[in-house]
Amino acid sequence: MKKRELGQSGLFVSEIGLGCMSLPTNKQEAKKIIDTAIDLGISYFDTADLYDKGANEVVVGHALKDKRQDIFLATKVGNKWNEDGSGWVWDSSRTYITTQVKESLVRLQTDYLDLYQLHGGTMEDDLEEAVDAFESLKKEGLIRSYGISSIRPNVIDRFLSTSEACSVMMQYSMLDRRPEEWFDLIEGNEASVVTRGSLAKGLLTAEAMKRLEQSKGYGDYSKEELINTVSKLDQNVEDLTSMALAFVLQHKQVSAILAGASSQDQIKSTMNAYHQSVSTESIEQVKDLLRKDQYTGHRI
Repeated sequence: MKKRELGQSGLFVSEIGLGCMSLPTNKQEAKKIIDTAIDLGISYFDTADLYDKGANEVVVGHALKDKRQDIFLATKVGNKWNEDGSGWVWDSSRTYITTQVKESLVRLQTDYLDLYQLHGGTMEDDLEEAVDAFESLKKEGLIRSYGISSIRPNVIDRFLSTSEACSVMMQYSMLDRRPEEWFDLIEGNEASVVTRGSLAKGLLTAEAMKRLEQSKGYGDYSKEELINTVSKLDQNVEDLTSMALAFVLQHKQVSAILAGASSQDQIKSTMNAYHQSVSTESIEQVKDLLRKDQYTGHRI
C-alpha cells in the first residue's frame, strides 16, 4: 500500500483508508472487517462521534486498541445528539469540541487522535473559536492534526485561511467532480483532500447495473443520464472500480480515499481493484464521458 502525506503535516496515510460508518455494531463482526483491512495494508481508519450515537467509535476502538501504534486514527466532532436521541444539533463551540474529544478518546480506547475533524460547518459559525479549540488540543497532545469535512467552498476557504488545518474531506468521484475546482485552493493552504463516496454508492463497482435499477439519479445526473453514463463507462474500461479509484488518486492534492465496507468481501474487492494497474491514457479517455459540474451554492 502506498502512502501520501496529509497536507504538510508530516503525517502519512495509506492511499485507501477505511471509512468506518458502515461497520456493523457487533464488535466481533466489525473487528473481522478491520482486521482484514489491516491485513490488506490499510492503516487509516476514520469514524465520527455522530455514527451510531458513538457506538461506531466503540467498535473501532475495540478492534484497534492493540494495534494503535501501527494505525492512523481519525474522528469528527460538531454534531451533538439531543438528549432524547431524536436527532442532533450543530455545535462548533470551543466548549463542545474540547469536551467531546475526551469522550471520543474513551470510546476509541486511546489517549490521542491522529486527526480530529470539524464535521460540517456554516458561515454563521465562529470558526476562529473552533480553530482555537483544535489548536489547544494539539498543544495538549490530545490530537496530532486537525481538518474539516465539508462540501461548502466558502466554509472551507474561511476555515483553511484562519488555521493550520491539514485536510479537507469531500465527496468526490467520477460522478461528482465538483471538488476539482477547489483542489488548488486547498493545496495553496498547505492542506490536502481526503475523499468519501468515491465509488458513488456502488454505482462505480461490479454491482453498477443492479444499483442503476434502484437509483433515481445521482447528484446532478438524472436517472436516464446516470444509466447512459455508467453504461458507457462499463463498456469502455477494463474494471470500473479500478478506474474509479485511479481517477481520484490521479490528483496530487488527494491524500487518500476513504472506502466504506460492511463486510470482509467488500474491503477485499476494493483492495483488489486498487492494486490493478490503470494507465494515464485510459483515465484521460473516460473524462470525455463525464460531466464536470461545479457547486452552485456556498460559493466564495
